[in-house]
Amino acid sequence: MRVKTSKARLKSKKRLLREAKGNFGARKNLIRTIQETILRARAYAFRDRRVRKREMRKLWIIRLNAACRMHGLRYSEFMNMALKSNLGLNRKSLSELAFNNPAVFAEVIALVKQQAQT
Repeated sequence: MRVKTSKARLKSKKRLLREAKGNFGARKNLIRTIQETILRARAYAFRDRRVRKREMRKLWIIRLNAACRMHGLRYSEFMNMALKSNLGLNRKSLSELAFNNPAVFAEVIALVKQQAQT
């Protein structure tokens, strides 16, 4: 018996076309080219979700280093003291504090220095 795939095929093509919307040239209207493009785009998206995490961590460290140096500390010294004093704040939250609330970050540094001396 002959199988008709018209509805399923149309649904599949429609999904591909919707996903390829905004691409240039044949990448937006030729099915085979769309499939290649989408496959590659998904691979890049998967890879770059991890890259974004790495880049954000780098940014937090850079911001923290700059903020620590304004208070006469290096980043590594500050993180070592924070670890020993059981500060309980991660790099992201410390970076946000340093960037948005420098006064509060100064208090944190003072607290960490005080606990490191004892």
